[in-house]
Amino acid sequence: MSQVTPSPQQIAKTLTQQLNDYNYQYYVLDAPTVPDAHYDRLMRDLQALEKQHPELKSAQSPTQRVGGEALKSFAQITHLMPMLSLDNAFDDDEMKDFVRKLQERTGTDDSTFCCEPKLDGLAVSLLYEDGQLIRAATRGDGLVGEDITVNVKTIAAIPLTLRGEKFPARIEIRGEVFMPFAAFDAINAKAVANNEKSFANPRNAAAGSLRQLDSKITASRGLSFYAYSTGVVEGENSTLAPSHYEQLQQLKGWGVPVCPEIKQVENITQMIAYYQDILERRGELPYEIDGVVNKLDDIAGQQKAGFVAKAPRWAIAYKFPAQEEMTTLLDVEYQVGRTGAITPVARLEPVFVGGVTVSNATLHNQDEIERLGVMIGDKVIIRRAGDVIPQIVSAVIAQRPEDAKAISFPLTCPVCDSGVERLEGEAVARCAGGLFCAAQRKEAIKHFASRKAMDIDGLGDKLVEQLVDEKLIQTPADIFSLSQAQLLTLERMGEKKANKLLASIETSKHTSLAKFVFSLGIREAGEATAANLASYFKTIDNIAQASIERLQKVDDVGEIVAKHLYYFFRQEHNQAVVTQLIEAGVHWDEIKEKSDAQLPLKGQTWVITGTLSTMGRSEAKEIIAALGAKVAGSVSAKTTMLVAGEKAGSKLAKAQDLGIDTLDEQGLIDFLKQF
Repeated sequence: MSQVTPSPQQIAKTLTQQLNDYNYQYYVLDAPTVPDAHYDRLMRDLQALEKQHPELKSAQSPTQRVGGEALKSFAQITHLMPMLSLDNAFDDDEMKDFVRKLQERTGTDDSTFCCEPKLDGLAVSLLYEDGQLIRAATRGDGLVGEDITVNVKTIAAIPLTLRGEKFPARIEIRGEVFMPFAAFDAINAKAVANNEKSFANPRNAAAGSLRQLDSKITASRGLSFYAYSTGVVEGENSTLAPSHYEQLQQLKGWGVPVCPEIKQVENITQMIAYYQDILERRGELPYEIDGVVNKLDDIAGQQKAGFVAKAPRWAIAYKFPAQEEMTTLLDVEYQVGRTGAITPVARLEPVFVGGVTVSNATLHNQDEIERLGVMIGDKVIIRRAGDVIPQIVSAVIAQRPEDAKAISFPLTCPVCDSGVERLEGEAVARCAGGLFCAAQRKEAIKHFASRKAMDIDGLGDKLVEQLVDEKLIQTPADIFSLSQAQLLTLERMGEKKANKLLASIETSKHTSLAKFVFSLGIREAGEATAANLASYFKTIDNIAQASIERLQKVDDVGEIVAKHLYYFFRQEHNQAVVTQLIEAGVHWDEIKEKSDAQLPLKGQTWVITGTLSTMGRSEAKEIIAALGAKVAGSVSAKTTMLVAGEKAGSKLAKAQDLGIDTLDEQGLIDFLKQF
């Protein structure tokens, strides 16, 4: 019996249901069940089907979230029910007073409240009729807002169609549109890269994104949404749960996301404990909040308590300490990080902000200083979000003193006086004295001694820190002049352990050119790049003397990596350490040209992902590279073979999508037996 081919209408219905289900799992349940790539394929399938059959396209289709032509302006909408603001409390006593007055008004001692984080975004109203989103509006002045329906439809977290069947015939859902930190950081990084003005905070970014006349811009901003209440509810199934908390769970069941931090509490003590818990975890949350909202949970009690002119008597916002204040920029100093990044640090007139006294703030880099237009002596706005390092948001130009001084970025490292390297297209300036600079010393030596580099067994991170702190080593070359007597001065270092370490140091002297180059810790010169450099140049002198142009002739070496290599070997300090290492006895076998017969994988590109239990990924890379293949870090259409160990993830999925051949670990072992 032959199968019946589904009609285009049936296929469109199935695809729509699948996409809506995946959105529900992702945004409401916070439990995605499929990779993003799978979701994207289904979306493309539905788009292609609707293009072929335009009559299948509807306003509720997942493909119709982004509109067409940009609007000329926003229409005005009068709210069906006023969208009120909230009164604020700033300490525990004010909260206790709020609860006492509320109990007096309701005539009960009911202290059951629904608590939720106060999201710092933009309040919106969503109107659904027969389960379909027909209108969305901003809060505006509480009585009249702006019609932002087209833009709201671009927000994937907001369902175009409610789930299930028992929702009211007409329901207004209210909530907050916000920008998660991840989206905020991405937008600002892009703005800085394009020399454009960045947003001061996620709230401004969310508001600006939601009020774009071109919905395509809104769609690109990564906005999200959490519901926090209902407005007008009419028609069939209009009787909702008698508890505010339970009503939010009903909304969640209909496919509307609600904040996962929402909680019922039974008394003022639990309410204050909730506030303290959220305040402590504020920096861990993926979105900006500025307090906690507490609402009487009983809906009948809410109605009995009533309203004042612009706020309900049954709800209050318990605000967090202010996160922005104004102070004076006294000076700018420069710190060198463990990777050589040079960061300007603002020294400030101490100011209390975000619950602590702040006297320092990061200025990030030279581009940020120029973007802010800030000068020493300026009045500046300081922002501190949770446990995040305080930063300068803006300069108050109108109050700039006559003796304000421009900020000069250093031309040499403030720690070791090496040259400062800043490549075109990069925002961060870095000290180029990697092996010598005291600020980078510990990390440079840890990397040098690591298993994939010089593989000095027994020289772990803690021991490196001890040796540096005791001033027994300053550069990697000093490792090879350590004596037993020096080691025995360290805590928990016995004669047997010291001798074992010295033997390991001696053994490590015989290495490979590839490992030696990798051990130097040159920026972005990873294992594969180091192996390619060794294979191409054959000697360390050839690598050190190569021009930027010649370095780029090596596989996997682009302009940026070539410049890192070039500048590294042009620093006298680094040259001296390399020479000292070779004089200390570090050596490797001469690299000879191999014939094509010895390179059976020449011209191929392999990728290894997951865990290999028998040989390990590093060993597998070395073997495959020795056979002539390029071992890359990412899958592309140019990939010849993917080796997938245990727990292989997105790389395996991408390889399968591209039709690239794959081997598991046993398959790789069997494959290598032929050589």
